[in-house]
Amino acid sequence: MKSSSIPNAVCAALLLFGCTVGPDYQRPAPLGKNPLPSVFAEVKSGNPGKWKQATPSAHLPRGAWWRIFGEAELNRIETRATADNQTLAGFLARFEQARALVNVSRADWAPQVSAAPDINRQRTSANMQSGTSTIFNTYNVPLNASWELDLWGRVRREVEGARALAAAAGDDFESAKLAVQAEVAIDYFTLRSVDSQANLIRETIKSYQRFLELTQDRHSSGIATDYDVSLAETQLKSTEAQLPALELQRAKLVHALAALCGQAALGFAIAPAHGIAESAAPAIPAGVPSEWLEHRPDIAAAERRMVAANADIGQATAAFYPKVMLNGSAGYQSIHASNLFTWPSRAWAFGPSLQLPVFTGGRTTAQLASARAAYDSAVASYRQTVLAAFQDVEDQLASQRLLAEQLGKEQAALVAARRTLEISITRYKGGLITYLEVAVVQNTALTHEQTVVQLAALRQSAGVSLIKALGGGWNTDGLRPEAR
Repeated sequence: MKSSSIPNAVCAALLLFGCTVGPDYQRPAPLGKNPLPSVFAEVKSGNPGKWKQATPSAHLPRGAWWRIFGEAELNRIETRATADNQTLAGFLARFEQARALVNVSRADWAPQVSAAPDINRQRTSANMQSGTSTIFNTYNVPLNASWELDLWGRVRREVEGARALAAAAGDDFESAKLAVQAEVAIDYFTLRSVDSQANLIRETIKSYQRFLELTQDRHSSGIATDYDVSLAETQLKSTEAQLPALELQRAKLVHALAALCGQAALGFAIAPAHGIAESAAPAIPAGVPSEWLEHRPDIAAAERRMVAANADIGQATAAFYPKVMLNGSAGYQSIHASNLFTWPSRAWAFGPSLQLPVFTGGRTTAQLASARAAYDSAVASYRQTVLAAFQDVEDQLASQRLLAEQLGKEQAALVAARRTLEISITRYKGGLITYLEVAVVQNTALTHEQTVVQLAALRQSAGVSLIKALGGGWNTDGLRPEAR
């Protein structure tokens, strides 16, 4: 090998195999010094599963998880909200922006070429050299190029960070989409609960109207008193007064669902449900393995931001090392436009340049300290996100268990209240008790009826919240779509 080729070989080796300064990313312990729980505290039976080291999997498909509720109208609204929600449109645009920034950072790998033609008319000083001034034109058509040799991995770290932030933006979009879908489902079930309560009140009004007529007839016969008639009328009117409040609540829920679907309230309608809804919450396995938390997009996004913050440390470290540039220019120069593009007018220059931070007033050191602090902040944010995820799941598992228990007891109380009401009506018709005693039992039965309807909706909403807490992607057999 010729001696002149040795520097070329060294340069090529440095270019191809340049080191990457700064720490390589290593996932920190999710809960710091505290161990990860092997199961959820609320899991009392079933298959609790085991924790495994998490790998961000927010990109895996979640599917139309809301279909497990078997509500055709909910399916329609969810589809519209997913497609037209403006909050999601904003998150999607930010994701596209982050993807574009990856290409911006990757551009630093390639040579940068620019053209800057110019025409100057200038006058030289009469007090320089010849003692006379000269006026002339200068025509310049250069093509300039520069290329940074990424010897220390500054550009590689920049691209690494941009890719991580783009992935985090994608996770943010998935998190927002899951939140919108869950909000739609919760509002929908609340709406159906309001419909059921309104239907219950209408049926109760009809019943109270019949009792008022019965009491008036008994009063005409001298059996019932004025007090009984007044009490029956008061009970009827107070029950009728509950309908406007329910209608207002329904209107607000419809308006909220319209906004979630990216549509004005005008022209958006959901037909009222007839009868009292009795659909139960979907069967959700109690033994949900804690590893499913890795499917949560907010946890994945928090880890991506740790990767980006770690890459920033590498960039800040690279600032301590020399920056090697290959610079070149070529073009035409002349003082006459007529011969600008002739062979003698050609000009070129080529050579490397070296930038070495000899003294920066502590700027470089401070930037590195800032990058390290930003990474520590990202780690703390990641750990807090994991803790919040565990809390969220534990809350929803507790809601599933305790709401089911409360609903069971409330249904038993309702059965007893209905039986007591039948007995009191029979006794009242037989003249054994006053209407006041009937009214008390009627109010008690109505309260239990309303509570059962409300608890059923709360159980469905808690099911939605649990699915959201585990990152979505639920099926009736407890498997995610990709696990089928």
